Amino acid sequence: MADNLFQVEIITPDRIFYRGQASMIEFTTTEGEIGVFKDHIPLTTVLAPGIVTITEADGAKKAVVHAGFAEILGEKVTLLAEVAEWPEEIDLERARKAEDRARERLNRKDADLDVARAELALKRALARQDILA
Repeated sequence: MADNLFQVEIITPDRIFYRGQASMIEFTTTEGEIGVFKDHIPLTTVLAPGIVTITEADGAKKAVVHAGFAEILGEKVTLLAEVAEWPEEIDLERARKAEDRARERLNRKDADLDVARAELALKRALARQDILA
């Protein structure tokens, strides 16, 4: 089984969030969800807010990442994320309030509303809640 493992790193501006060996990693890109095994074709893609599942030899770990980039090479996957959080680092009540604020902004449809920013805030809040569900 060890011959199917590859290196995974998740890096944020303030820390190396995760570094280890995995047999698979799944995450969300702006184009949809992707699953990566060892020797995947080289690819660089844009991360979208969502849950990352890292399958290690002894089980799976889940985290939430926000915007960023992913670099996939045959022996290594690197996620460069603005924010990455383990489930125990997430404040559920705060995520619910963030969802309410984002939905309220989107429903008001003010002329000066930055729709993309409000939608991104909503996606981040929903990802945080999804991992705790």
